[in-house]
Amino acid sequence: MTADVTVVVATRNRRDQLLEVLPRHPGPVIVVDNGSADGTPAAVARAFPEVRVVPLGSNLGAGAARNVGVAVARTPYVAFADDDSYWAPGALGRAAEILATHPGAGLLTGRVLVGREARVDPISTEMARAPLGTAPGAPGPSVLGFLACAVVLRRAAFDAVGGFAPRLGTYGEEALLAMDLAAAGWQLAYVPELVVHHLPQPAGRDRRDRHRAEARNRVLTAALRRPPRVVRAVLAQTWRDPQRRRGLLDAAREVGWVIRARRRLPAAVEADLAVLEGTAPPRRAGGPATDPAAVVGAGRPPA
Repeated sequence: MTADVTVVVATRNRRDQLLEVLPRHPGPVIVVDNGSADGTPAAVARAFPEVRVVPLGSNLGAGAARNVGVAVARTPYVAFADDDSYWAPGALGRAAEILATHPGAGLLTGRVLVGREARVDPISTEMARAPLGTAPGAPGPSVLGFLACAVVLRRAAFDAVGGFAPRLGTYGEEALLAMDLAAAGWQLAYVPELVVHHLPQPAGRDRRDRHRAEARNRVLTAALRRPPRVVRAVLAQTWRDPQRRRGLLDAAREVGWVIRARRRLPAAVEADLAVLEGTAPPRRAGGPATDPAAVVGAGRPPA
């Protein structure tokens, strides 16, 4: 059933890494290029003529790029991959089978193995602890966050909630989508038999800019969906972190559209977030995640 899953890869200025992992993607592949200056679109077109390349011409952010890829896809399910990651053989076919037999599941997130030595990503370890338990009829433990390189989605669910919020750009944009899918009644499940290999390259981008963008998006996501007490807590926590404090000013500039788009989460989803954040007891033994942000939606997107 691999043919039922399209792999969407958002990329920017990582031509060599992308060319290394593209042959490992089964089935249809769509590469959405966020304005690369290293010749990525032409290089992919030459080396892999069967891959559809969508050059955006400018950097719209990882979330917006993935939205474009999903819009172009014609399969019932879509998997995301980074330009330095790939799904293990058989994983996407198995994901399609699971989604076909679990109509309430909107998103499956897999187990991430990092580097050539295949270390289990700490976020996968936290998800395996299952602080939210497993919903009746779900294919695995419930989650409210994911790494973008490790999910397979039902296109109908993704489209129904509007996909990623383009205004969030890159870094931490997964959290809002996870909340919106859960609010719409879709199950989000961790399925460890679905394996993703992530081969991160040495950090080459400014960590200060990343911390600033993560802080901005965390504040905006809270303001868009969470109750005032949570928003205040996020603001205070961000202010105390000098590396992320500048993100507060960036978020303040967005207040107009945030007020218009604000929509509170259902009580059940808010209660699950409280479990993950350690302010409510877990659904089962094992305790809440030691790093709530890891399970609530912090991600490591490619662009």
